[in-house]
Amino acid sequence: MITDDGRELWTSATGRGEPILCCHGGPGLWDMFGTLDLGAPFRLIRWDQRGAGRSDPRGPYTLARMVADVDAVRGWHGLDRVPVLGHSWGAHLGLLYALAHPGRVSALVYVSGVGLGQGWPAEFKRNFEQALGGRLARWTELRAKERDEAEERELAVLQWTADFVKEGARHAEAMATPWFPINYEANLALSEEMRATPERELIEACRALTVPVLIIDGEADNRPRWAVDSLERALPSVTRVRLPGVGHVPWLEAPDAFRAAVRGFLTDAAGP
Repeated sequence: MITDDGRELWTSATGRGEPILCCHGGPGLWDMFGTLDLGAPFRLIRWDQRGAGRSDPRGPYTLARMVADVDAVRGWHGLDRVPVLGHSWGAHLGLLYALAHPGRVSALVYVSGVGLGQGWPAEFKRNFEQALGGRLARWTELRAKERDEAEERELAVLQWTADFVKEGARHAEAMATPWFPINYEANLALSEEMRATPERELIEACRALTVPVLIIDGEADNRPRWAVDSLERALPSVTRVRLPGVGHVPWLEAPDAFRAAVRGFLTDAAGP
């Protein structure tokens, strides 16, 4: 599909039934929802965000532009009002989209997001280093040098293993297949803009959001879950599900529990 500013975005629809618009993590990564199975009757609308994966490798990279791209994908698939599911950075993007266009979002599934503030990175760093254990030395070595494509992938796989409680290497390899270059420019630009947005401003906006929201966390996520508490308190219509013994990518570590939580929430949000 082509955006209004002439950027080509890769998008795909898999499955049949009720559409769900999926916003992947990053920023600067690509769609990794190929392993997400919500079962019938749901259809996953997937896409690579601009600058990454199979999409046009050009910006601009701003929060407003990314929100506009979400709306462009929705419109291209002919959807009027749709549930949105976002993971990690994509959870924040889905929230921003719901705040900008609440009439176009029937429900929001906020998966492993990092909340509205910026007080969590120090604790995350400690948790991440502890989770890597003996692999930290190699990760640090790779981070400090210029990397070829194979080393870039090795670094990402090492980093992603820390996102899981069990079978991290297997899950991280699956996330890195297929492999695309990471867009560090997009990551930096969007991360800086997020950090510059005051938490109180987002809290006020969330208090007026009538869209029903499911916050779903893995309790063992390296990103501290207390960082999402202010978001939960601010939302007028919110359900929160915590999955014990699960890390940052809950549909891989606890697929049945994740599927049940999301399906139950979407069924309730759709009403009679």
